[in-house]
Amino acid sequence: MKLFHFSFLTLLIFTVSAAAEIVPPQGSSHWANRSDFFAKNLQSEKATEAWTYQFIFDNGTRAYVNYATIIIPTSGKKIGCDIAITGLKGKNSNIGRQYPLERLKELKDQNKISIKDEYIMEGIPGKNHRVLFTANKDGFGKFLLDVTFTSAQKGKVPGNGNWKINGQTYGAAVLIPYGRVSGKIAHDGDTLEVKGYGYLEHTWQTGNATDLAVRAFNVSEASKGAYAGRIAIDKDGNPFGYFMQKNAEGTTILFPKNILAGEKNYDGEDFPKSAFKIIWQNSPDTLTLDMTKPKQKFSMLENFDGWFAKKATKLMLGGEIFFWRGRTKSNGNIFDWNLTGM
Repeated sequence: MKLFHFSFLTLLIFTVSAAAEIVPPQGSSHWANRSDFFAKNLQSEKATEAWTYQFIFDNGTRAYVNYATIIIPTSGKKIGCDIAITGLKGKNSNIGRQYPLERLKELKDQNKISIKDEYIMEGIPGKNHRVLFTANKDGFGKFLLDVTFTSAQKGKVPGNGNWKINGQTYGAAVLIPYGRVSGKIAHDGDTLEVKGYGYLEHTWQTGNATDLAVRAFNVSEASKGAYAGRIAIDKDGNPFGYFMQKNAEGTTILFPKNILAGEKNYDGEDFPKSAFKIIWQNSPDTLTLDMTKPKQKFSMLENFDGWFAKKATKLMLGGEIFFWRGRTKSNGNIFDWNLTGM
């Protein structure tokens, strides 16, 4: 397959159902840069965004880190920081913290985003990019993740990175589709020096993420970074977002047309009960993924202590959000995936 250069100015707006209109990003694709890394709508009262890391370490331990802004009724916009670690010396652990928005500082002269100097994203995404997560909370324990990318493939972004979903905005940038990492992770007295690979994306949208999508998944490919990206499914069952596909001939941006579970469209209303196939708008290839056997099932509410905090969060999000995380082999590739929804 030849290197795919896509002009979004020539892509027609497509209506995927009578009820839902999805307008794709405008302009030509570009390699991810510092403008894709820094916040898109930090001060907006009606928009949120998230930086999502997925680390798969060679010893089998995994770590998932999210830094995200969220809108809380009656409280306004906050910054949330959470981590989930699986398989650290045979144990799973997680923690989530919430802070006033002003605690997040963009230090653009240092190419750095810092939250209380305890949660840090440092360096333009690529080789030497570093992420730090430190937290200590009664009932959850003390956490540390300090990991640096020792190599990184280039991320790519379609046009301006912005979709219009029924008049609302969704944006996405795969900043590091695949990169080798090293560092250390710890929970209480268990500390581990680690090496492995990592993935980084930045997403932004009108309102909270659950306002636009009923389900979403991101994927990274473990052996050679052949695929990476995020696809979401709107409330009418229509997919949006993109994957990067990398091979010896270059990098292609792929856009989902349909997702099929058997012969039927997978509408995302429930977690999948069978493998599904992604049909692309701009490629005759298809991609089959089986997300029915997660290694971890995790609820966002596990990051909160106390009945009131759990109840308030559930009401804010419109329900309880679950994460399914696992690994699938398909088409000669090894996919690590993270599937979310209510």
